[in-house]
Amino acid sequence: MAANRTLAIAASSLLVGLIVLGLKFLAWWLTGSIALYSDALESIVNVVTALTALAAVRLAQRPADATLPYGYHKAEYFSAVLVGVMIIVAAILILREAALGFLAPQLPEAPVQGLAVSAVATVINLVWAMVLLRQGRKARSPAMEADGKHLMTDVISTVGVLAGLGLVFLTGWAQLDSILAALVALNILWSGWGVIRDSVGGLMDVAVPKDIQQSIRETIAVNADGALEAHDIRTRQAGRMTFIDFHLVVPGSMSVDDAHAICDRIEAKLRETVKDVQITIHVEPENKAKHAGIVVV
Repeated sequence: MAANRTLAIAASSLLVGLIVLGLKFLAWWLTGSIALYSDALESIVNVVTALTALAAVRLAQRPADATLPYGYHKAEYFSAVLVGVMIIVAAILILREAALGFLAPQLPEAPVQGLAVSAVATVINLVWAMVLLRQGRKARSPAMEADGKHLMTDVISTVGVLAGLGLVFLTGWAQLDSILAALVALNILWSGWGVIRDSVGGLMDVAVPKDIQQSIRETIAVNADGALEAHDIRTRQAGRMTFIDFHLVVPGSMSVDDAHAICDRIEAKLRETVKDVQITIHVEPENKAKHAGIVVV
């Protein structure tokens, strides 16, 4: 059910993106504003982003197979990197339009209607960005979170554009429209870089956050009765999946059944602590102890 919900939200993002795209192009058509045109261009990226995220989420939900025995979870990171690249391309296009508009400035038309339409689109984006960020963190979906972060950046950009256009209409300074478009582009560039940076970390097998690492260590320590030590504890995040592996040192005289029972107990408690987890435990005799990591006795 959780997977279906994630997929439904990703599909809804595409619909929301198309609605907002239509509204923003209507606002640009009413005003002729370069700043609103740049805002509309960014919405094209939002639609492509939503489509990419939907494809990535569907692929990431495929079960592991002989080709990819650890699963398809990293597909979402590739999606997020692609989103970041598209954001940067959109920013470059907007900078071009801003430069052309600065050289040949024109005052926008129909200010009230255009600003009202853009404001409605911004409210829709704000609500949906909050949904994506909340559900993305809950489902541990990098693609969904990247989509939400980009939409939130879009909201901030549009609010700045609307405020700036109000000044354009009040002052009659036409070139301010192009300056606003350039500022939007710079903000989008920064957003694109942030999305790429975070996604590359996932592709490089980044460890889970420190608070989760601490919970993992505490769970192992509390449930490793009968063992001597747990060391070389490693974690990595791949989309919604968390991978944990470590070495468990047991007395040399302990039977395989007893050692296996300890491993089962630790695994069961770790699955309660961390959702969507794969655990690998390497059992070693006491002469392999490093007297480091988690000393059980």
